[in-house]
Amino acid sequence: MFRTALRNVFAHKARLLMTVLAVMLGVAFVSGTLVFTNTISDALQKSSSKGFDQVDVAVQSKTPESKGDTVAKVQPLTRSTLDAVTKAPGTGSAIGVVGGFSALADKDGKLIGGGFDSAGGNYWGAKDPRYPLKEGKAPQGKDQIAIDARTAERGGYKVGDTIRMSIDGPILKPTIAGIFTTDDGNVAAGGSLALFDTATAQRLYNKVGEYDQIDVKAAPGTTQAALKAELDKILPGDRTETTTGQKLAADQAKSIEARMSGMKTGMLAFAGISLFVGVFIIANTFTMLVAQRTKELALMRAVGASRRQVTRSVLLEAFFVGAVAAITGLAAGIGIGVGLRGLMGMLDVTVPAGPVIVTSGTVLTALIVGVVITMLAAWLPGRRAAKIPPVAAMSSVHAAATTKSLVVRNSIGAVFAAAGAALVLAATGMSGSDGNVPMSVGAGLLVIGVFVLTPLLSRPLIAASGPLLRVFGVSGKLARQNSVRNPRRTAATASALMIGLTLITGMTVIAGSFQNAIDKMATSAIKADYTVSMANFKTLSPEVEKKLKDVGGVTATSPLRNAESRIGGKTEYLTGVDGSTIGELTDLPVDNGTFKVAGTDVVVDDKTAKQHGWKVGSRFATSYEDGKKQTLTVAGVYVGNEMIRGIIMDMNTLAPHQRDTTDMQVMVKTSDGTSAATKDKLEKALGDNPAIKVQDKKDLSNEIAQLFTLMLNMLYGLLAMAVIVAVLGVINTLAMSVFERQQEIGMLRAIGLDRKGTKRMVRLESLVISLFGGVLGLGLGVFFGWAAGELIGARMATYSLVLPWGRMALFLLLAGMVGILAALWPARRAARLNMLAAIKSE
Repeated sequence: MFRTALRNVFAHKARLLMTVLAVMLGVAFVSGTLVFTNTISDALQKSSSKGFDQVDVAVQSKTPESKGDTVAKVQPLTRSTLDAVTKAPGTGSAIGVVGGFSALADKDGKLIGGGFDSAGGNYWGAKDPRYPLKEGKAPQGKDQIAIDARTAERGGYKVGDTIRMSIDGPILKPTIAGIFTTDDGNVAAGGSLALFDTATAQRLYNKVGEYDQIDVKAAPGTTQAALKAELDKILPGDRTETTTGQKLAADQAKSIEARMSGMKTGMLAFAGISLFVGVFIIANTFTMLVAQRTKELALMRAVGASRRQVTRSVLLEAFFVGAVAAITGLAAGIGIGVGLRGLMGMLDVTVPAGPVIVTSGTVLTALIVGVVITMLAAWLPGRRAAKIPPVAAMSSVHAAATTKSLVVRNSIGAVFAAAGAALVLAATGMSGSDGNVPMSVGAGLLVIGVFVLTPLLSRPLIAASGPLLRVFGVSGKLARQNSVRNPRRTAATASALMIGLTLITGMTVIAGSFQNAIDKMATSAIKADYTVSMANFKTLSPEVEKKLKDVGGVTATSPLRNAESRIGGKTEYLTGVDGSTIGELTDLPVDNGTFKVAGTDVVVDDKTAKQHGWKVGSRFATSYEDGKKQTLTVAGVYVGNEMIRGIIMDMNTLAPHQRDTTDMQVMVKTSDGTSAATKDKLEKALGDNPAIKVQDKKDLSNEIAQLFTLMLNMLYGLLAMAVIVAVLGVINTLAMSVFERQQEIGMLRAIGLDRKGTKRMVRLESLVISLFGGVLGLGLGVFFGWAAGELIGARMATYSLVLPWGRMALFLLLAGMVGILAALWPARRAARLNMLAAIKSE
């Protein structure tokens, strides 16, 4: 049986090619994901671990928990702490570390590093061992800075140049005193690092006389554990905590692994979709091969082969196919992993240098996935092959599906579909995240149910295309009949395309509806002409609002600043605004009372009011972060949204209790409304700061649209593999169908159907099957998009279903194009069949 299986693989290698390709693509996706994420994770971990070479023990402030009515206060590390650490037994040297955000601009005024990984800090003394100087000298005073070598290269800077930068809004223009090298992980990943002298860094980051961390280097002969033990003896355990450099490196490695794990899981999920689609192709291929070899299999049964041996023979064929696909898929996956890393470089995403990581786990996973998926998909066709009665098969009576088997299949499909639809509908009425699991389970059951019912659905849906196909005469009529001749085969082929389009359509519906909801929220809640914020969502200096207020034509401004407080034994965040202007800048619906923010009068959103049992006139005590208490009065209850919610109070009441007064954003209203000239005026007032965004409502909408477009394009790209596999399925089915029907095609040619008509017949058959899968995918996608939207709508009042008719029409058009392109080779093969040889074939 082993030799027979191997002979069959070589005998039908052309017909198994598409199956190998389908499995290979899925395996390549899986192994490529593992190679890529393992390579990036290893490079980042090694790069970040180098950053701890100068740290044997790190001393940090302990973050206490807020209890009762007291806001937890972190005790800062001071000069006295640094002196105590320096004098501790086993200490070789100690460095006080200060850091925060620091945006650097290149000579064209654009942010270096995108802003999110742009860090700043202090250069310790005249020679900081953490940052060896490559050129120049250590920065001294408020007008000097040192930058890392990669940033200098990207920005085109050298020692002595003036660089534009920003910490929290206002523009700074220091001179570059030095350029240093560093193993900092953020810099290796494409970020930037700017260093000031310690006193300047403390002043800029509002930490005068304080440090974020103290890095301690052990004296020769002292281990990290011994040094940590000595420091624990002299430092107050309730205010500080110590961590060894090894532990910091290990924690950093775990953090990187956790971040990469999310990416890996997401990519593997899409790889799983591609493999799931490939299952249909494998099952279809082996079903057709078994049908074409009924006489051969029956002869094996007649000469003594048992049912188990016949099934085993088919599974052995699947094993060989899966093994070939797994090995080639692994090789392709390694190439994909290397290619993705190169693509990140082309997209300006810097990744630390490092070798390509191909683990034994990756190799084993690729082999298991390729072989197991193929054998599982081939098991059912193999089982059917074993059930063919020898006498019936040798008499060329093929075992067609009986009425009983079709009734059983349709009944099972109806049960699955009904149960899935019921679960999805039930989930739409649930609140919060309670409906996530029922909806996921229901969606899975519904997809399975529709797949099982697809043969039943194919007849009426394909019959609906009859009037259009009549335009193509005999070729159209034959194409329609061929499409429904074997409903199971049509169903398996169409279902592969259906799954990809279901996911694509569903995600498009959700993304479009979500974007529309946020647009509504922004336009309905905000009357301000502009909002000003940092490009990376960091905080702004109050100086920004003062500068904007002085700009000609500005009629009203208000910052939004957050502060932690304790109310009723729980942490609540207060939002400080300018009480005299906030009414001109927002348009929040008020349920009760008035939108009055002045003195101790505050407004709260409806959900917070309900949670605390507050109403207009309610008075409650709040404890600020400075430990002082105050009684506030609810003047109004408004309807909150994702952009503005919580307790809003006058900033003049809040400011005395804040240690660091910073703004999340500033709202601006002008006499001239929105215009390019007004926006330019505001940006110039802020020094054309690249780290600050000045946006009107249209800019906000466009930014959201770009975000969703990027997300959808990434999803489309990941799902493209599933669509490619589905295309291979259509090609495979048509090619094998042409081989199976070559006698019939020869007869048609003999009685007058020309080559052009033969090609048209195959192409139309492919078009009909693809459009059938496309229609099912669009229908399921819209249903799932609506259902998921119901869950979102329960938490977002402005959410409503938006059907992207244009994109849906495009998806259907693309499904049709897939069908036409997939039919090119099979149609050409059918048209070139020799009539006499085809008629004589069995």
